[in-house]
Amino acid sequence: MSEEKNENLEEKKIEKKEEKTKVVNDELSKTKQELDETTDRLKRIMAEFENYKKRSNKEKEMLYNSLLADIISGFLPVIDNLEKAVTAKTEDEGYRQGIELVLKQFIDVLKKFGIEEIKTIGETFDPELHEAVSSIQDETKGEKEIVEEFRKGYKVGTKVIRHSMVSVAN
Repeated sequence: MSEEKNENLEEKKIEKKEEKTKVVNDELSKTKQELDETTDRLKRIMAEFENYKKRSNKEKEMLYNSLLADIISGFLPVIDNLEKAVTAKTEDEGYRQGIELVLKQFIDVLKKFGIEEIKTIGETFDPELHEAVSSIQDETKGEKEIVEEFRKGYKVGTKVIRHSMVSVAN
């Protein structure tokens, strides 16, 4: 009987250990599930934050380009007049060189801020970049090919500051 008692005690100990193991495994499973949910939430928040940073940087760049375009557009008539002054006939070579230097400084400042001239002559007309003020018929030119530029256009990034005034063939 004592042997039977010992076996019963052993069985009860084993059952208690199995119950404890089951409880611990249940708690561990619950904790793992909570950890997985928390990790998933953290990943989502991190992704949202990355999207916010990208969107914020894009908005800053657009605002910067917009402000820059507004400021530069005020200087474009000055640059136009300097370009006209360089092509004007004059007897004073020093005067011409002075005008060319000032014009070069303006162009260097434009380049420094990422402002580009819009290409025109020989290019295909694009209403997003060019403003057609006249058209001609010329069989030697392609369709919608720009043949003459009346006023230079400028852009910063993809934002057009001023459209180029052009003459288009065919």
